[in-house]
Amino acid sequence: MKVLLATDGSKYAKAAVKKCCEFIPANDDTRVRIVSIAETLTPIATDPIGISNEFYTGTNKELEKAAKNFVSEAKEIVEEKLGDEVEVETGVIKGFPKEAIVDEAKSWGADLIVVGSHGYGFWERMLIGSVSDAVIHHAPCSVLVVRGAVTED
Repeated sequence: MKVLLATDGSKYAKAAVKKCCEFIPANDDTRVRIVSIAETLTPIATDPIGISNEFYTGTNKELEKAAKNFVSEAKEIVEEKLGDEVEVETGVIKGFPKEAIVDEAKSWGADLIVVGSHGYGFWERMLIGSVSDAVIHHAPCSVLVVRGAVTED
């Protein structure tokens, strides 16, 4: 079984990591790919307030660094809960989460995608959209959306 676990470092994503470990079998046939999406900022042409390219470069580096940390934290949890029998790999993907998660699942051949739910209400979903909702509607495989925040063990 190939499980794509997407994390953004939020308490909802951490809950998804822990729930994922409860559902997937800990054996040699299980592979887990943990990804975080680093949304990159692009310069706005002829910005009147004059934001420098260094600002965008620095911000993008920080976003990528944060994504690497999110993946690393999730990997620690998975390895602690599932042991050495499960193959765990990680990656940071640049792009928009709604598209990047689905694209990664397709290219990697995932059997299951696991994501956290932010618990947005109707109006928040209408205004900013929901990554988990987009993944559900466009995924090439089954999707587990974990509701609720992480609880301390």
